[in-house]
Parts: sequence; structure tokens; C-alpha cells
Amino acid sequence: MSPRIYADHAATTPLLPAAREAMLPWLEAGFGNASSIHSEGRQARAAIDEAREVLSEELGSLFAEVIFTGSGTEAANLALFGTALSAMECGSPRKRILIGAADHHCVLHTQERLEQFGFVLDLIPVDRAARVDLDALESLLGDDVLLVALLHANNEFGTLAPVREAAVLAQRVGAKVFIDAVQTFGTLPVQVDDLGADMLAVSAHKVYGPKGVGALYIRAGTGVSPLIVGGGQEREMRAGTENPALIVGFAEAVRHFSRLSEAPEPYPATQGFLAGLKDSVPPHAKSDNRRTVQKSEILTLPGHIHLGFPGISAESLLIRLDREGVSASAGAACSAGSLEPSHVMLAAGFSPIKAKEGIRFSFGRYQSFEDGAEAASRLKRVLADFRRMS
Repeated sequence: MSPRIYADHAATTPLLPAAREAMLPWLEAGFGNASSIHSEGRQARAAIDEAREVLSEELGSLFAEVIFTGSGTEAANLALFGTALSAMECGSPRKRILIGAADHHCVLHTQERLEQFGFVLDLIPVDRAARVDLDALESLLGDDVLLVALLHANNEFGTLAPVREAAVLAQRVGAKVFIDAVQTFGTLPVQVDDLGADMLAVSAHKVYGPKGVGALYIRAGTGVSPLIVGGGQEREMRAGTENPALIVGFAEAVRHFSRLSEAPEPYPATQGFLAGLKDSVPPHAKSDNRRTVQKSEILTLPGHIHLGFPGISAESLLIRLDREGVSASAGAACSAGSLEPSHVMLAAGFSPIKAKEGIRFSFGRYQSFEDGAEAASRLKRVLADFRRMS
């Protein structure tokens, strides 16, 4: 049987061998509790502090501004709910929160609970490439806006949003800015001052680190109340005994991807995939948002390819691709065994039918040109089967 080709790096990445090696001592002899004052505890604390220094340097932040969490989702929740709780405790008159219509569910799904707390959430419209519309954002802003949540790169389309420009608009009216950089950290430079972030979320498992650990940057002086209490860990922002092994693994992965270029070339597998599809996929099959395929100037992440095939549901295509040994994704949640229309594509103006046809291929930095070309060959074989059946 031919080797499987993993084309879902946007969902998670394999663990970097160096990160695994860095974690092993902390899974064995280094079992101390970092809150303890004895030697074992001090060793664990030192390892966590060193990891925090690595992340703070990569983010361009102060050491104390990095808070370790259990995931990127937790980091985003802490940013939104923590800011709202702090505003309530301080009696702030600001009661509106703006979030992108194509944001990740970890942000979008905070709406119902935040509204229960008395906040009003407005969705910022996005363009055809799922990027936040700056004119629409400006029209929504006012001195009653507490927080604006922005997605640095869309996790389905891979398109980069104008977050810096959006942050300038938000901060002009005194609103705080949260940026979800989970999809970009480790692929592009993510410097908090350059992006204009008051808060920014990252996650280890998207950068070849372990699952179960993320981080939230919180600019000094930003009002954020903790969601998990019961201990003084993480400067009383996130109670609970830290996991040195996961945190050390996160930092080791980050070390490998420091000093990134501003606009990396597509990964070799991406190039192989596109070369393999050249002249074989009809133009109407290419989703309008996929500017890398169509050679426009919209910036996208180097491993992302997003395609749509008229008349073929993403669910059916993914099942067939899996049988052919290709792991891809639709980027949408499964519900009751049926793939729901992509909320990203709906927000970007695609019809519900088209929103069920989008397929995301996301390749990794270590995959070869030949890997991508083989994935394209298998995709073409599956598409030919669909055409014969139709």
C-alpha cells in the first residue's frame, strides 16, 4: 500500500523530534511541582521560565506578559471572557464586542454567554477572501466598544487579514484588540507591537509542538480577569499546576522556527500539488477565495490550498480521499454525521451549496514536492471516479 499523505497541517502538526526529546526529562525525573520551593520544584520553575523567555522573545513581548494555557481555545476564551469580566468588575460603560464573521469557533461561540453577561456582540463582515472588511469595521466602531477580536489568518482559506490596520482603527476609539494568531505563529513573524495586539493567542500543536498547551500574550496594563482560580500560578491568571513537559516542548518547537521571513515561499509540497493539478482542474472548480491558485496578490499561508468542486460535496470527497490515503479537511464541523456548510464560506458570500463543497489541503514545511504531486494525482483519480458516476 502506498504511504499516506497528510494534508491537514492546519488542523495539527506532527511532533517535532527535537521537541519530543526536550520533553522526555520532564516526563521522567523532572516531575517536580513548579510551585514547590524544594530543588525539584525549582528545577521545574526554571524550565518553565526559560520557555516563557523563548516565547516572549519570539513575540516581542515582556517576559511577564506571556501566560501559558491548556490550548489556543483556552487562550482565546481567557482574552474574551477575561476582558468582559474585568470590565464588569470595573463598571466600564463599554458593552459592545466586535468579532469577525469568519473567525474560529473558539471566538464565535463565546457570543451567547457574553450576551448573557449583558454585552452586545456584533459580527464584522468579511470580504470574498474571508478577510475582515476595514470599512465595515470602522462603521461599527464607537466609544462603547470594549474589544475587537481579529483573526490573523483564516484557518480555512489561509488568507492573511489586515489586522494591523484594523487594530489602529479599534484603538483609535479606545477599544482593546485581541488577535488569534494560532494559525500564523511559527509560519510567519508574529510580533505583538507590529500587529497592534493588546492580547494574542498561540498554540503549540500548530508549530510541531505537543497538544495540550497554548499561550496568551496580555499587554501590561490590559484589564483581564482570570477564568480558572484556586492557585497563584501564571501570575494568578490561570490557576492549576503547570505541565513543564508540554511547556518545554512548546518552547523547543518555537526555537526551530524563529527568525522567519515576512513572506515565505509556498512549501515544496504546495508547489508539487499545484503543479500536479495544473491544466487538470477546470477553472470553475477553484474557489474565488483561493488566490494562490489564481495568482492574485492576496497573501496566503504557504501551506494552504482551498478548492471547491461543483456538484461534489466536501464530505463525499473527503471520504474518498481518505480511502486513497490522503488526509484533508473541509475546515467545518461535523454535526450528526453530516458536514455542515462552512461558516467561513457563508460569511464570505458563498451559497450554502458552495459552502458544502470547499476542501482544504494544508501541507507541512517538511513535506516534499513529490508528496504534493502524489496528493494531486490521487485527487485527480478520485475526481475522475466522481465524473464517471455522474
